[in-house]
Amino acid sequence: MTNPYIALEGVSFVLPDGRTLFSDLDEQFDQQPTGLVGRNGAGKTVLARILAGQLQPATGRCVRSGSVCYLAQQVTPAAEACVASLAGVQDALDALARIEAGSIATEDFNVLGDRWDIGQRLRQELERNGLGHLDAATPARALSGGEAMRVALIGAWLSEADFLILDEPSNHLDRAGRQALIEQLRRWPRGLIVVSHDRQLLASMARIAELSALGLRSYGGDYSFYASSKAHDRRNALDQLEQSKRERKRKEQAMREQTDRQARRKARGDRHGQDGNQAKILLDRQKARSETSAGKLRQQQVAAREQLDERVRAAARQVEIDAPIVFAATPVGAGTQRLAELDAVALPFVPAATRDISLTLTRQQRVGVIGPNGCGKSTLLKVLAGQLQPLAGTFKVAAACVYLDQRLADLDPALTVLEHMQIANRIAPEADLRTRLAQLGLDTRKIMAPSGALSGGERLKAALACVLYADPAPQLLLLDEPGNHLDLPSLESLESMLRGYQGTLIVVSHDDGFMENLGLTDRLLATGQGWRLEPW
Repeated sequence: MTNPYIALEGVSFVLPDGRTLFSDLDEQFDQQPTGLVGRNGAGKTVLARILAGQLQPATGRCVRSGSVCYLAQQVTPAAEACVASLAGVQDALDALARIEAGSIATEDFNVLGDRWDIGQRLRQELERNGLGHLDAATPARALSGGEAMRVALIGAWLSEADFLILDEPSNHLDRAGRQALIEQLRRWPRGLIVVSHDRQLLASMARIAELSALGLRSYGGDYSFYASSKAHDRRNALDQLEQSKRERKRKEQAMREQTDRQARRKARGDRHGQDGNQAKILLDRQKARSETSAGKLRQQQVAAREQLDERVRAAARQVEIDAPIVFAATPVGAGTQRLAELDAVALPFVPAATRDISLTLTRQQRVGVIGPNGCGKSTLLKVLAGQLQPLAGTFKVAAACVYLDQRLADLDPALTVLEHMQIANRIAPEADLRTRLAQLGLDTRKIMAPSGALSGGERLKAALACVLYADPAPQLLLLDEPGNHLDLPSLESLESMLRGYQGTLIVVSHDDGFMENLGLTDRLLATGQGWRLEPW
């Protein structure tokens, strides 16, 4: 199909609890590569699934011209899955094998279609994506998270769909994988929608569409254009709010003066009637007219005040849509100069090249850990956190240490966010904890819901809050891909907070922009010749 498109016509979606997630969305997606952005919890994944035909809207309709391939942000292969099934080509390979063995079954030819070279194409894509050590039969359980995502992306390419819809495809990919993804997307010849918070990936899109409480708005440009437009919109919204408040104040003053003038006229009329010795019936009529006039004025002023208040509320809503997310820095007490020491430590489950490491971490050192998927970055953090024992060597951690893993394993999906916060910090009053969470965009409804019911970004915010606001405050902070799933305003706020963090920081991330914004002192590189520590 030469010109695929997906069109939303008055689309709304209602959550199981009866809340409307979004409503009256009208938009058309064509062959322009489009990045879909929005705050955590805005409904981007739900919208992506509606666009892909996996969910039906409550009202309106979604029209698709051609086939759609949707790739979810969490790749969770079944226990028995292999590379071929993860790439979505197992059925075609099985049909091909049966045909080559002599099958003439119509269903086998229907399943295979014209993909007679599917085996060779899978092999070529694996080689092209640096996965030549895998084959079609490799068990999916043997893959790292990054490798599983890259295999799933290969499946999206091999689908030859008219439209690709990818939800956070760069999560868990290393630098080489992210760059390969961007280059591959540039070669994609048909329709493309990418849900992402990855600024580098969004910079390669032709346009950005933002989902918010105001609806779905398209920005005709890449991420830089979108960011500058949003900053301009926010300035205008703040100006409009101040203008609305000034107008309300001015008109309220005018209405008070109008009321005072009417009161003075009434007082003069009352005195004139008393002095003029008028008949009682005339005085009563005059009083009735005066009261009627005063009543009309009060009604007019009540309506005018309500209109002015609504203008202020509407202007405030525009500002609140872009209200900043706040990760507040927590003071860190003075501690020992040497916080952690690893002496000839052998890391488990990692390649020989990066198995052995000796490392000393000092107070206020800020280290970015860099290396490809599978080199042992996460394993190193788990050893420092005491969650894994080394195969050999000695290590000592002499500081309050908090570790956030990329799968949020410490976040019990059955507990509420507030309960998690109260476990992490048993001293702070509940009101203070609620305030901290509200600053992260987690309102009362969300912090009282089971954490497993939240979006990926909301769960990450909750986990970060438990780490950053723990008591005692951590002197050693270990973060493994803390930016995954965070919306762009939250990511920028986290960058700001971590810049101000006074303890020792070790962070693993494949997001170059994020790492550059943290004010790191050192980089710990995983190379083919081992680990190397150098100034940032």
